[in-house]
Amino acid sequence: MTDQKWFEDMEARIPHGEVRTRFAPSPTGYMHVGNLRTALYTYLIAKKAGGKFILRIEDTDQGRLVAGAADVIYKTLRDCRLTHDEGPDIGGPAGPYIQTERREIYGKYAELLLEKGGAYRCFCQKTEEPEGENFDKTDDPCRDLSKAESDARAASGESFVIRQRIPHEGTTTFHDEIFYDITVPNDTLDDNVLMKSDGLPTYNFANVIDDHLMGITHVVRGSEYLASSPKYNLLYEAFGWDIPKYVHCSPVMRDKQNKMSKRHGDPSYEDLLAQGYLNDAVLNYVALLGWSPGGEREIYALPELVEAFDISGISKSPAIFDIEKLTYFNAEYIKAMEPEAFIKVAEPYIRESVKNSAIDIALFAPILQPRTEKLTDIPEKIDFFDALPDYDTTLFTNKKSKTDAAVSLDMLQKTLPALEDIAAWTEEAIHDTLISLAETLGVKNATLMWPLRIAVAGKLVTPGGAVEICHILGKDETLRRMRIGIEKLS
Repeated sequence: MTDQKWFEDMEARIPHGEVRTRFAPSPTGYMHVGNLRTALYTYLIAKKAGGKFILRIEDTDQGRLVAGAADVIYKTLRDCRLTHDEGPDIGGPAGPYIQTERREIYGKYAELLLEKGGAYRCFCQKTEEPEGENFDKTDDPCRDLSKAESDARAASGESFVIRQRIPHEGTTTFHDEIFYDITVPNDTLDDNVLMKSDGLPTYNFANVIDDHLMGITHVVRGSEYLASSPKYNLLYEAFGWDIPKYVHCSPVMRDKQNKMSKRHGDPSYEDLLAQGYLNDAVLNYVALLGWSPGGEREIYALPELVEAFDISGISKSPAIFDIEKLTYFNAEYIKAMEPEAFIKVAEPYIRESVKNSAIDIALFAPILQPRTEKLTDIPEKIDFFDALPDYDTTLFTNKKSKTDAAVSLDMLQKTLPALEDIAAWTEEAIHDTLISLAETLGVKNATLMWPLRIAVAGKLVTPGGAVEICHILGKDETLRRMRIGIEKLS
């Protein structure tokens, strides 16, 4: 017999009276985009209602565990500011929050379910399917064993699994907040394994027990679990428990035919950061993968997402991950940063190209920030600051600026002494000197600026113009490069 007092104590711990959601990842090595979206929606539902967001680590599938993967989960949530109110690292009233630490709990509830008739021991020597796939309950002789015989075989040490007893007849209906009411015939449902022979639960059993004991009110997960939801409802009903609200989200797709997959080269959250995307931009974009706030607005800070989020805005249709759209979001986020904040995140990328410690990297903000889509673009944009590349004099020819080799040589020869005379090498002084010289020479500003920019950068395309580049390089290096340009053109 089960220990009634133990169950009463467990039930007494269940928090009530608030919205409670959980993010329950498996520590399998990385955070894919769909997983991050689940975490975000789970967080938003809780915070919109002033409730609790719980982190639970589902590690019962020991064969898929990856060392250090739990740290990736913690870091991702921390970087994205999806702060959990309860979890393995901070505790809470409904712990433990790691499934392998709840082993005794599952065993006791499995025994209770056996007593209630919602499960049975299966002693058949066949391969255990974790989710009970391809198992025909009508052919299982163990389903009809008497309690006495089942107890005796278990007591003798015979190996067994515990399977859910699904009714042979009738239907099961469940409600989802996105897909509404769905009814399935019970004879299409397998008697899936709840407890494996090693005493560990399968996902199908553990998540129901945990969600109940942790007081979870809203369960957010992928639409691939729609087919399993009737089994979950039958478990809730067998125990006599309230059923949480289900929110099944359609998958994130690479294209119309294929889901995103790390195996096929699609980026994880960590990959996107390594590719130069900001976590705030990634989170904002991920929020809109299958959810619409209504209206034309797209850019939302996390507190604004909390305010705007509503389950009714989640679409039934799969969302297609568009890297170009994410890049647009990232560029907008970069432009909106304070210059000091931009330089802080950009510094490692700037220093990949600019090794000269004498150059003040803060000066790069005005030229890089408006022109950077991804942080990883930065090194190539500014690699000419450390060393002037070996360039061809054809770069000096530009129809729009009305320059060719002869004109460029003339402009550089007349610009050199003007810049040599500048005492205080400020951007304003450089600008005013060049504009005044162009006016004196009776040429367009571009006719003077184009040769100067090519001479000091050695590249056709640069972030910033001649004035900004000269200012960052400093007076001595600017004049040195100008002399090299004059020599090339002479």
